[in-house]
Amino acid sequence: MHARQLDLCALITERPHLPPLGALGPAVIGTWHGRMVNEWMSSFVFDGLARQLEALGMHEDARQARAFAEEERRHGVRCASVVEAAGGEATAVVAAPRVVPEHRDTTARAAMLRNVISICCLSETVAVALIGAERLLMPEGELRVLLTEIWADEVGHARYGWALLDRLLPVLDASEHDAVVRYLPHALRHLSAHELAHLPIGSEPPIEGATFGVCSGRDARALFADTVREVIVPELEARGLRVNGWTLEASEREAA
Repeated sequence: MHARQLDLCALITERPHLPPLGALGPAVIGTWHGRMVNEWMSSFVFDGLARQLEALGMHEDARQARAFAEEERRHGVRCASVVEAAGGEATAVVAAPRVVPEHRDTTARAAMLRNVISICCLSETVAVALIGAERLLMPEGELRVLLTEIWADEVGHARYGWALLDRLLPVLDASEHDAVVRYLPHALRHLSAHELAHLPIGSEPPIEGATFGVCSGRDARALFADTVREVIVPELEARGLRVNGWTLEASEREAA
């Protein structure tokens, strides 16, 4: 895939006022720059999901997915405003947008539901946990308000995914249900690889880093593990989607 330039500078209309950063400057810029890229690039995933939903005649769901894409773009710009407020540049070299898998080994309906699980039930549920923890450690102020806005949207994305799963599971035929179950280990491995790569265990900022949303990589990894073990896997299995052939420990060894 060809790299391309992402430049959000022209979309920033206001910047938050930050306390003095001191030696935390590079970490603050790096943290929010990473968020900027992740949030903006996530919009393409929801756009792809919207096209799948539209093709299935699920027009209201497609409209919802497109709204989620717009929210992710807004998140990207909000994060970019923090980057600039901290003295960085709201630009980046990024890969081409990720293509939403077609999953041609099953029906279009099961393929779409696989993607909903990966995007909403897994990735967005983890985002809710991680961002929620970060905002609770922040003092009252502009950054906490900004992060709370992002967190609230991510809650909506995750809830939508679980609700759609509940709506469609009862109408899947046996082969579609099996196709969804077979996909779960792959989806969880992908989730673990992505999240662990972005949560370096050696990242241990001073305690005042929480003021700016700079978190401990070790703590974030522990929260990620708890979210998968205590929320995601139990919620899947409560719906009859048993996870076989995958363990978090194996994924952690692969990421090491």
